[in-house]
Amino acid sequence: MAPLAEIAGLLADHTRAAFCHALLDGRAWTAGELARHAGVRPSTASQQLSRLIAGGLLTAERQGRHRYIRLAGPEQAALIETLASYAGETTPPQNLRESVRFEAEARARTCYDHLAGQLGVALADAMIARGLVATDSGLAVTPEGRAWLTDALGYQHPRSSRRPLVRSCLDRTERRPHLAGALGATLCATALERQWVRRVGSGRALRVTPQGAQAFWTLLRVEV
Repeated sequence: MAPLAEIAGLLADHTRAAFCHALLDGRAWTAGELARHAGVRPSTASQQLSRLIAGGLLTAERQGRHRYIRLAGPEQAALIETLASYAGETTPPQNLRESVRFEAEARARTCYDHLAGQLGVALADAMIARGLVATDSGLAVTPEGRAWLTDALGYQHPRSSRRPLVRSCLDRTERRPHLAGALGATLCATALERQWVRRVGSGRALRVTPQGAQAFWTLLRVEV
């Protein structure tokens, strides 16, 4: 990871910041897709992406003729999301389409590989209220929480894993924490796999399905 001043310089450019913000959906994008998203020429996108990769914020892998870009990892995603939360929405929705997208993302969305928005915050509150996650001396998964992860989601944290089991992530729209770390990632992956939530279009927004509403109520007493 580059020094702080270099990271700040990388994110000070509107185009590079737009790339990083788009990649918070947790998926890999091609350079052409990112160029169209940011409204820049492919040559400009290639140059700016190279700087972000060299600075350790992004990583690239080539498959056939395409080069796929993604955030380098959960630490980089947390940095981008925290800065986005601090900055807030820079411009209000300009049309109905943007307004619908913003409202959908505020209800439920992905934040890299975990759940965010009203849904993510509600799930975090419920896990804390039920004693699955403790907050008295920093955020930690309790023994009851570890058992719940195994029984409800089939997950056991590897001893060799460098990723924290749980981490707080400030929600951009709710301005309150949702849960990241291995716990947040497992909950999000399970919700997508079991179709408790489905992606809305090609963005970060999620829609809770009827079976998802039932599952969240049964598991955590969260009413969606």
